[in-house]
Amino acid sequence: MIRKAEKKDLSRIAEILVFDKRMNYRSIFKNDDYSFHVLQVLDVAKEYAQPEILDHIFVYDDGIVKGLIHLEQTEIAEFYVDHFFQNQGIGAALMEYAKQEHRADHLWVLEKNERAIRFYEAHGFSLSGQRRLEAGTTEYVVKMTGKMIE
Repeated sequence: MIRKAEKKDLSRIAEILVFDKRMNYRSIFKNDDYSFHVLQVLDVAKEYAQPEILDHIFVYDDGIVKGLIHLEQTEIAEFYVDHFFQNQGIGAALMEYAKQEHRADHLWVLEKNERAIRFYEAHGFSLSGQRRLEAGTTEYVVKMTGKMIE
């Protein structure tokens, strides 16, 4: 079900990323130029084809790639589940995989993304008190930390 991403997954990865970013972040950033001109499926697929990115992505695949997690050492750098497959345990499976198999213990999340914060809290992460501006924006991200799985 959860496996390392491959080049054949790039179009699905890009599709999930673009759609979920538009759905989740457009109301926060209020930047339609970025959401609909800069954020394009083909461009994202090309960017993620780079080994320094693709080699760190794992996908939930039950015949359809339904979600992904991007890990950088013990940091969850990105985490997305296709909107059409949310609330089916896919996010929970990806999160547990990251914690158990890769010792994932921290992530940064947009401070205004309350739904994501609640999800991460339900999976053992808590707000650390650290926050910083998201590069190139006026929005803050907050750090969440979790316990290491022994």
